Amino acid sequence: MYGAISAVAIAIAASFAAHAQIAGEPPQGGSTVSTVSADVVKDLAPTGKLRAAINLGNMVLAQKAAASGELGGVTVDLARELGRRLAVPVELIAFDAAGKVFDALKSGAWDIAFLAIEPVRAAEISFTAPYVIIEGVYVVPATSPLQTVADVDREGVRIAVNKGSAYDLYLTRTLKHATLVRGESGTDLLLKDKLEAAAGVKQPLVEFAKSNPSVRIMPGRFMEIRQAMGTPKVRLAGREAPPRYLHAFVEEMKASGFVAKALERSHQPDAAVAPPAAD
Repeated sequence: MYGAISAVAIAIAASFAAHAQIAGEPPQGGSTVSTVSADVVKDLAPTGKLRAAINLGNMVLAQKAAASGELGGVTVDLARELGRRLAVPVELIAFDAAGKVFDALKSGAWDIAFLAIEPVRAAEISFTAPYVIIEGVYVVPATSPLQTVADVDREGVRIAVNKGSAYDLYLTRTLKHATLVRGESGTDLLLKDKLEAAAGVKQPLVEFAKSNPSVRIMPGRFMEIRQAMGTPKVRLAGREAPPRYLHAFVEEMKASGFVAKALERSHQPDAAVAPPAAD
């Protein structure tokens, strides 16, 4: 019975892939993970569609076209390619902050998400190895006496962060003297409350500094942000096949050049494709 179900799933996947190529989607190269068991499909897409949480709060990973409202970026491309492999439709669920993606886990709102690997999150999410590496940096007032990353962690320094972000979680664990100020927008807090620094992903902070001459980007990084794909642990109940499949999928997407090309298409040349995972 199981063999028959698997055979049907394989046939469906092959048919779907062929249809995608006929429809004009480019083939994605050789695949070691294209054949998916019916059980893995059920675990990853239990509703019959793949619900992918897309974090629009990180411009490196996802973008929304102003005119059309269409979502794009490396996470969107990865979600659609995974759906193609699983032979299920993809539903993109947009969030404006990573913390809100994590909060939505409790309600079972998504099947896969693209978040930075953090211990708090890893307690509830089964992560792949990272597919993209980005930097966490500080922005400070142009006249600030703070010059290096080490200068920031001192008494009296208030650092604005986006609540629930990877850098919020990281700095919560690692800061010894400075104080975190959390909100919907760290950069807004920096200006409104005249704080000493704001932390964030390098690329959007660089854009913020370009349009705000009253601030400057501090050289160096305070953390490496490892962006990965994840699925809820509560659904897996100890089953290892779904996370193994996602791990292999992400590794193939890196090795084949898929991730690099997706970053290039979305105009994110400063983001680095993560190195192969150590097996």
